[in-house]
Amino acid sequence: MRFQMLPRGSWPDFLDLPWSEPLAGWESPRIVEVARGISRHVVRFVDYDGQLYALKELPEPLAEREYRLLRELAAESVPVVEAVGVVSGREDLDAALITRHLEFSLPYRTLFTQRGISDLHGRLLDAVAELLVRLHLAGFFWGDCSLSNTLFRRDAGSLAAYVVDAETGEMHPSLSDGQRAYDLSIAEENFAGELLDVMAMLAERGEAPSPSIDDPLAVAAELRPRYQSLWSELTRDEVISPNERYRIDERLRRLNELGFDVEEVELLTVEGGYRLRLPTRVVEAGHHRRRLLSLTGLDVGENQARRLLNDIARYRAELEAAEGRSLPDSVVGYRWRAEVFEPAVAAIPPDLHAKREPAELFHELLNHRWYRSEAAGHDIGMADAVASFSQQVLPEVPDERATIGSSS
Repeated sequence: MRFQMLPRGSWPDFLDLPWSEPLAGWESPRIVEVARGISRHVVRFVDYDGQLYALKELPEPLAEREYRLLRELAAESVPVVEAVGVVSGREDLDAALITRHLEFSLPYRTLFTQRGISDLHGRLLDAVAELLVRLHLAGFFWGDCSLSNTLFRRDAGSLAAYVVDAETGEMHPSLSDGQRAYDLSIAEENFAGELLDVMAMLAERGEAPSPSIDDPLAVAAELRPRYQSLWSELTRDEVISPNERYRIDERLRRLNELGFDVEEVELLTVEGGYRLRLPTRVVEAGHHRRRLLSLTGLDVGENQARRLLNDIARYRAELEAAEGRSLPDSVVGYRWRAEVFEPAVAAIPPDLHAKREPAELFHELLNHRWYRSEAAGHDIGMADAVASFSQQVLPEVPDERATIGSSS
């Protein structure tokens, strides 16, 4: 057999697994059941010291191709599951692709059964529309965009989507309008079918479907306008007159507010002014995430970063008012993490840490503090907020670090 893996000191070598047997028949004590989407291939999960890894059995050329594509997408900063390696040469058996399980991720069926997210279908479609835009900006044609091939993580009340299955994809220098439209058509068709499956699953359980998916075809049709709106904002050309140069800054600020950065812009002279063009290959997502990382060292979701940056701005105002002087960004970021974020997260009982990842815990804690303070008529303080949040809210929500069990 041949083990082809990326060098990571924290990863196991997987040599204690029964690779000479078909994956479906494994009885290793490392096997765990994790909620997941529907797959055309056999997929099993293994546990090494609390870290889960997904093993997918598929023909060797497909396994090696998907391994390469996942690495290329990760290099383009596209949200994907982390490729670990490929095991091939298993005598008469298919190869196995190894990826790291995305902690705190949820398959779409689990989202619909938990019913814990307001406007679920809207947030789901927004997350997938942004993921498709990011893939297409990177020159990736998915070819099988579906909810089953996507994982979702909470992101400060919204959802962030991650590619979990890339075997049908193709990487190009750029995509034509026709390729993008075809990818969208595939996504719409798959979504409609998957939402019909959700309705059937809920009916079997005797549960009423969410009103938001009463018409799966109409819901799926909403993906295209959401995608086109974001794509247009990121890539459309804009003609500005010589006395409207301020519109360049306005456009860049709008993109930052959407969570994107632009490495460079092009200005082409045209009759009556300039044509502002943003080359698609230099539009990059993660504006707030990178800002927070530089300030605090915390690597979180984009919407989580936006929320934490807002809290840092509040903390800065209070800190500078108390000390009577302006402080450098780096000092404020360090002190906020040490004096606000880490103490709050550490005060959550350890047995509740699997409920949400730290940044999402802090986001929900801020919401809880605001609601409790509104009801009390005064700020209840972080200590009281943590105590009531830990006692009244977190015990009632399911663990999401690794969702155990079937999602069907």
